[in-house]
Amino acid sequence: MNRVFRKYHRQIAIACSLPLILTVITGIGYTIFDEWFGLDDIAHFLMRIHTMKILKLDTIYPVLNGLGLIGLLVTGLSMTGLFNKRRTSENLGDKS
Repeated sequence: MNRVFRKYHRQIAIACSLPLILTVITGIGYTIFDEWFGLDDIAHFLMRIHTMKILKLDTIYPVLNGLGLIGLLVTGLSMTGLFNKRRTSENLGDKS
């Protein structure tokens, strides 16, 4: 089962890496250009890229980013072993 989650995690990570990197970079850039430097034109352009209004995807882009992150969280957490049942001495047949 761990192998299946690893496969899905890798596929989701490849598919989501570019949109997530773009979201992070434009979000940081927006803050820097708007708050620190007061360059509203550049900040507005970065916000249009950040929300994908530039490609008219502003209604679906955040949902896709969120679903990708949820998929990465679920597959990543399942691979950590936090949710595996712990073996006790009763399960192993060891009756000391």
